Amino acid sequence: MVSRARDGRDMGPENEPRGERAEHAPAGLERWLAAVARGDRPAFERLYEAVAPKVYGLVLRVVRDRALSEEVAQEVLVEVWRSAARYDPRRGSALAWVMTIAHRRAVDRVRSAQAGSDREERVARMEVHRPYDEVVESVEARLERERLRRCLEGLTPLQRESVTLAYYGGYSYREVAELVRSPLPTVKTRMRDGLIRLRDCLGVER
Repeated sequence: MVSRARDGRDMGPENEPRGERAEHAPAGLERWLAAVARGDRPAFERLYEAVAPKVYGLVLRVVRDRALSEEVAQEVLVEVWRSAARYDPRRGSALAWVMTIAHRRAVDRVRSAQAGSDREERVARMEVHRPYDEVVESVEARLERERLRRCLEGLTPLQRESVTLAYYGGYSYREVAELVRSPLPTVKTRMRDGLIRLRDCLGVER
C-alpha cells in the first residue's frame, strides 16, 4: 500500500514519479495538511501520494527491513491523518513534520524489536553461554542508539529538522534548504552547528 500509487506505479523511495515532484512543493503539502486537519479525505489522499515514498524511504533506512518498513510507514500516515491539527507551520515545513513522525516511529519499532530480541537472548543464555565479547558488543550498540537519540533531542528544533532530513531522509543541502524554506548558507550553518553539538554530545574525537 505504501509502495504503490493508485495507478499501480512503484512508489518506493528510488522510484518517485519525476513529473509529480513539482506538485509536491512545501506550500502544497501545508495546504493539504491543513485540509486534512479539517477531515478532508481527498486532501489526505493527495498528501499520502506525495509523502508516502519519502516516509517509506526514511523508515527503511532506519528499520532495514522492507516488510516492517511498509508496516511502520502505514502507521506514520495513520498518525498524520489523526494528528494533522497539531502541525504548526511556524515550527517547520509540513514535510519535515511528517518525516519527524516517521523517524520517531521507525526508532520506536527498532527499539521494540530489540527488546523482543533481548528477551529471546535472555532465554537462550539459560542454555548457551554467550561469549563475553558478543554480550559487550550488543550492549554497546544499544547504548550508542540511545545516546544518539538523546543527543538529537538536545539540538534546537531547526538543527534537528535539518540533520534529520539530511542524514535520515537522504536529502542534499540544497533540497533541505528548499524543504525548510531557508537560504542555503543558513541551512549549511545550522547543520554544521548541529553536527558539532552532536559530536561533542557523543564524545567523538576531532
